[in-house]
Amino acid sequence: MLPFGHDAFIGVFRAYNTAVWPAQIAAYALGATAILLLIRPTPLGGKAVAAVLALMWLWTGLTYHAAFFSAINRAAYGFAALFVVQGLILVWVVVTGCLDFRIRGGVRGGIGLAMIVYAMLIYPAIGAMAGQSYPGVPVFGVAPCPLVIFTFGVLLMADPLPLRLLIVPLLWSLIGGSAAFLLRIPQDWMLLLNGLVVASMLLFDRCPGKSEASATTQS
Repeated sequence: MLPFGHDAFIGVFRAYNTAVWPAQIAAYALGATAILLLIRPTPLGGKAVAAVLALMWLWTGLTYHAAFFSAINRAAYGFAALFVVQGLILVWVVVTGCLDFRIRGGVRGGIGLAMIVYAMLIYPAIGAMAGQSYPGVPVFGVAPCPLVIFTFGVLLMADPLPLRLLIVPLLWSLIGGSAAFLLRIPQDWMLLLNGLVVASMLLFDRCPGKSEASATTQS
């Protein structure tokens, strides 16, 4: 059982979205910038994409979890720490430029693109169809669950597929995805499925047969 109910949870979002406006608009602008950089990669584009994700994770950890969600759930401080750790790992990616982000073909690219579209467009549409209204809703880029779905999609566009960057999002897919059923937030139900899909891709990406096949193809 959760230490709070649906109404208290929605009340946190009402207070949070009202207080941080217009950060929501900025989040969508940053998300659109990341998509453009995936479509049209530049020499510094990978760092910029990682910087967008880093900013969103640090913001959500410190502002949503620590400053607002903690009012109804003391575990929010632990969640904040997880999100800050993820943000700092992404800062490291910005500094080192160790990942190549671009739109990918094949199954991985298609699933990644679907997750991005879901997080930015379908997610709020499902909330609206469920009778939710702003400001009492999670919003892309400044709320944990749509951010995690978006992050999954972007990281599936990275080469190589970064295990270290997927650990915290996978953990949150279990935490947030399971809580979504108790809190009656239908747009978050996809988290569990997304986590399962990404975990399966990680296993496939690292299986010996796949690696040998890739090496043969490249040679």
